[in-house]
Amino acid sequence: MSFNTISVIGLGYIGLPTAAMFASCKKNVIGVDVNQHAVDTINRGEIHIVEPDLDMIVHAAVTEGYLKATTVPEPADAFLIAVPTPFKSTLNKESDSEIPEPDLSYIKKASEAIAPVLKKGDLVILESTSPVGATEKMAVWLAAARPDLTFPGPESSYSDTNIDVNVAHCPERVLPGHVVRELVENDRVIGGITAKCSARSVELYKTFVQGECVITNARTAEMAKLTENSCRDVQIAFANELSIICDKLDIDVWELISLANRHPRINILQPGPGVGGHCIAVDPWFIISGQPNEAKLIHQARLVNDSKPAWVVNKVKHAIADFLLLNPNKSVSDITIACYGLAFKADIDDLRESPAMQIVGEISKLNVGSVLAVEPNLKGLVEVISGVTMTSLSSAHSNANIHVLLVEHSQFIEADKPAGIIIDTKGIYK
Repeated sequence: MSFNTISVIGLGYIGLPTAAMFASCKKNVIGVDVNQHAVDTINRGEIHIVEPDLDMIVHAAVTEGYLKATTVPEPADAFLIAVPTPFKSTLNKESDSEIPEPDLSYIKKASEAIAPVLKKGDLVILESTSPVGATEKMAVWLAAARPDLTFPGPESSYSDTNIDVNVAHCPERVLPGHVVRELVENDRVIGGITAKCSARSVELYKTFVQGECVITNARTAEMAKLTENSCRDVQIAFANELSIICDKLDIDVWELISLANRHPRINILQPGPGVGGHCIAVDPWFIISGQPNEAKLIHQARLVNDSKPAWVVNKVKHAIADFLLLNPNKSVSDITIACYGLAFKADIDDLRESPAMQIVGEISKLNVGSVLAVEPNLKGLVEVISGVTMTSLSSAHSNANIHVLLVEHSQFIEADKPAGIIIDTKGIYK
């Protein structure tokens, strides 16, 4: 059975580009999202997120009639679920510590929303980053909502011959700012609950994916994405911990890393103000929550990276003290602090789990005269954090006494170094 109509549930940073890629291949695509503003924007042929080249693809797809958005699921041949999987804090009784637990309520709601329009022969793929076992839970939720259809069971209790709806997991593996290219070029990990579920998923993704579609089972596919991001988190934690040690020893950490990386088998990452985004800052907790006593290194890396924003704020407090020491006629209320960057990484507008947002929020509580923020990737100068004034790069350079570089946006790299006290968490002024 061919895939004539494809539905993508969740039109965010992953769902919308995925929908657009299918539509660019002349497939009829129905995008579904609870955000009416996002739906209306897409139906005008525009996008509500920042992602290079995506605006042109969406505009063409909508204009040609291959892509439409709605708030209510409609019948299709394949359904891709790309909704958020946030986490919530719960107490681990064995360690008496707060460990975030994955919140699967969005996946469950999406499953229940598409269930009424499912038919025999359909394919449902979970793309949302998920803890191990989530795809099997989704199949159970779908089966409960549609007892007239058969779905693959958690232990593959159904044979491929009598399954009405195939279910699989295929995690996204793309870099914000390069999503369009990487959706096409990157390899995909396909984890079907049964062999036919996997085969059908490969058939679907080969509509536009040029990378290899590697087949495994659903649990391994789920764990693969968590492993990739946990590995990065551990590597970043090493760099962040190294930066704190070097600060105490009066060593330039960026020079040190550059020298160390001259070794042919060493590749240390760059430190920063913390770790943000919807993947690296979140996914390790899915492993930790499932195996809290075994995931010791992964857990410690999370603690190191989560503590870095507080370290940066402490550096700002020391900078305030230094300013007052150098300017005895000034008071704290005379100080203006400019913070450069709010997104979780360079040259995007995504604020999810951003350490920069956390840092700027804490700086705003220091009772200085004024706190400015520069984020060139956000449209307009709309207040993002209470008490923080959004401003231009030139205005921040001219008016601030203390400059806190948090994100290495290209605009900051290309600009001259500001005058005053500088806290450079990304090493662009090294």
